[in-house]
Amino acid sequence: MFELFEHKADIGVRGIGKSKEDAFAECAKAMFSFIADLKKIEAKQWNEIAVEAGDLETLLVNFLNELLYLKDAEGMLYNRFEVYITEQAGKQALKGKAGGEKIDKKKHALKADVKAASFHQLKVAKEKGKWIAQCVVDV
Repeated sequence: MFELFEHKADIGVRGIGKSKEDAFAECAKAMFSFIADLKKIEAKQWNEIAVEAGDLETLLVNFLNELLYLKDAEGMLYNRFEVYITEQAGKQALKGKAGGEKIDKKKHALKADVKAASFHQLKVAKEKGKWIAQCVVDV
């Protein structure tokens, strides 16, 4: 499950799942749902994702920013995510794949241009048996 939440100038994205991996994937879906209609994106192409950080919160920001880099550099939209998180030598590592397709202006009505994931209202935590991954993205 994912949701958007209000912020004064930007937009908050939140992913909720049974695992931290599910929460990260849902947070990415929330971000891309703000960019385009997820139902109109087909997972025709899969891109490998690999990021590291010293903590889970920074890992979330790095993950979302890597996806935004691929959106801008490769012209991609995503709606499917496979995420695996491990801890190695005190660092958090995320490896996975993002499924989507090239932006087609005839097919995809772009809603907003998300520029970056920020550290504002950043949280990755287990609450009431579910994982939450959230931050504010700059639009």
